[in-house]
Amino acid sequence: MLLNTGLEPHPKGRVRVSRLGTGPPLVLLHGYPDNLQIFCALAPRLAARFTVIALDWPGMGWSDAWPGGTTPDHMANRLVELLDAWRIDRVSLAGMDMGGQPALSLAARHPDRVDRLVVMNSLVFGDEATSWEIRLLRRYHWNEWFLRSLPRVVFWKAVRTALPPGVGLPAPLRDDLWQGFRRPEVRRFISRMCAGYQGALPRLPELYPQIRCPMLVLWGECDRHFPPSQARRLHAAIQGAQLEMVAGAEHWMAWHRAEEVAARIGAFLDGVRS
Repeated sequence: MLLNTGLEPHPKGRVRVSRLGTGPPLVLLHGYPDNLQIFCALAPRLAARFTVIALDWPGMGWSDAWPGGTTPDHMANRLVELLDAWRIDRVSLAGMDMGGQPALSLAARHPDRVDRLVVMNSLVFGDEATSWEIRLLRRYHWNEWFLRSLPRVVFWKAVRTALPPGVGLPAPLRDDLWQGFRRPEVRRFISRMCAGYQGALPRLPELYPQIRCPMLVLWGECDRHFPPSQARRLHAAIQGAQLEMVAGAEHWMAWHRAEEVAARIGAFLDGVRS
């Protein structure tokens, strides 16, 4: 079942948001070509203990694009503006894929705003191993061409490589992700965002040693896009971080292994609080 959502106004543009549960705030941050609905199985499993907030990044899914840059720092700054608008002083973050880098940036540059941090299945070291698809898309302008010319190919390739063989998304979820991704303005934004992330990747690791909040590096053991070597290196770079592998899990483990991922996140956050 998809999450209930609403378009919330903001001076810089509307943002699609889903809220559920009670307790300390926990914000879930998606990557691409997905949107907040990739957490439709995860968020309800966390809602008994947390106020879970999932959003479409400005410029992605069904949210309006905001002016400004597209690096992880820019995306983190947008999240700070949203937290201010929501009157949330401190929050826990769980980011995956291209939601992981802004979460890391925010925790490093705004330590007063982040209680706890979970990063899952993200490109956190530009010189570390990735899938051949990611290597191809990171080449100069190739991502832009594929997004502009072959969006359906990009989307279906992502679906097939983010899930275990033989596992597919249910039609309502697949359609919501596709309908958001196929919007030309969304693909133009994602193209800009990919360029911004690529340019920032060499400098991003400089932020990692500055992170002091409790952190869990939670990774799919079988992630084909960002192998566990990314996770182990991130774990080593951040003092006190915990590292856990989800056996047999693929890139979109937040959906296809939602129960176990929720249990791992909940245990980490509860353990930190205790």
